Amino acid sequence: MAYTERTLSCRDCGRSFPFTVEEQEFFAQKGFTNDPVRCPECRAAKRAERGESRGGYGREPREMFSVVCARCGKDAQVPFQPRGDKPVYCSDCYSQERGNDRYSR
Repeated sequence: MAYTERTLSCRDCGRSFPFTVEEQEFFAQKGFTNDPVRCPECRAAKRAERGESRGGYGREPREMFSVVCARCGKDAQVPFQPRGDKPVYCSDCYSQERGNDRYSR
């Protein structure tokens, strides 16, 4: 389908904003069927109002838990509360375990 740049009007502020060919292709790729109703600035303000952010900025820091790696014995920090029923690894050993596990299936 051939797209052409269109000018849309923002629902919130009433300003005109371009709906570019690239944005239209992106919307189609994601399966979106409706055009955007807010300009980029109002979309960003709406996300900020809801407490959303892009890329994790503005998010509360995760609670980290201290553990001892089940493989090498080093102290490590993990972003979950270990339950004790499974081994917990430091990031280096976890990467090695994931690499080995991927090919054993």
